[in-house]
Amino acid sequence: MTSIRNIDRRAILLGALAAAPALAMPGLLRAQDRIATLAFFGPPAGPSVTLAHAVATNRFADIADAASMTAWRSPDELRAGLTSGGIALSIVPVQAAANLYNRGFPIRLANVMTDGLLYVATGDDGINAIADLRGHSVAVPFRGDTPEILFSQLLAHNGLNPETDLRITWAGSPIEAMQLLLAGRVDAALTAEPSTTAAVMAGRQAGKDIRRAIDLQAAWGEMAGAAPVLPQAGLAITQGILDTHGDALPAILAGIEAATAEVLADPAAAASDATDALGMPAPLLAASVPHSNLVARPAAEARADIERMLSAMSGADMAAIDGRLPDDGFYL
Repeated sequence: MTSIRNIDRRAILLGALAAAPALAMPGLLRAQDRIATLAFFGPPAGPSVTLAHAVATNRFADIADAASMTAWRSPDELRAGLTSGGIALSIVPVQAAANLYNRGFPIRLANVMTDGLLYVATGDDGINAIADLRGHSVAVPFRGDTPEILFSQLLAHNGLNPETDLRITWAGSPIEAMQLLLAGRVDAALTAEPSTTAAVMAGRQAGKDIRRAIDLQAAWGEMAGAAPVLPQAGLAITQGILDTHGDALPAILAGIEAATAEVLADPAAAASDATDALGMPAPLLAASVPHSNLVARPAAEARADIERMLSAMSGADMAAIDGRLPDDGFYL
């Protein structure tokens, strides 16, 4: 009679032999867990060029049957999509992601995709630094969100009161801020790429010398006594995606890293891939890439820069991030 031990041993050997062909073709194993549609979201800004290019070049074909990139148009639209479950994988302002996490929303930061893309654009030769904005009118987008929070901290650092020392016109988006500048209704505008590039290009066509007078990344580094780095936005992932497809995350991040290198090497090709998704002309997107500080840094590696930014922009009570820095669980 065959012993139980021999049966177990034989079963193990047979199982190993049966599994050998599948192990030689890992795609067969992955096919069982493939994602039907890998849906990315992002703002109409620099980092989304990277995602759109990654989708267009089939960077995620090994893990998903299809992939898409959709632009959200405002922080409010993003928040609504996240809380409703309609958005699960998106480029998110780091401050907004930290605030949501600290308030108990199941979101985590996977990487940083830009080290800052904010500028003050103007046609006034006398404006070259934050302090030079005294007495001038400035269009500022997204009141209460990341660009305005960062700008307010820089104003305070330079001794400027936004209510008495300059005139702020609130804009619904960086594009609207740019339009106010081109129309001559303000002296300067806080803009984000690619809106800054759009202002420069449109100004040239209209015979106006619009330029990037203030690099907010450089101003921020000077204020913080650190490198001119603003880890402004990165890929955030909700817990639902982690629960169902967490094993695909390394491939997602590797695809984004490879796509980032390609965007930086050939902005024109990447812009062509992104023009439909972002609803902007390819030449504009291509021209904006060199000013968008695109990166693909794992969130954990960027943590020191992130915490430096969050601490400074949130003030003493850190109200903008619910009173505290996010803990280890925030960083994938």
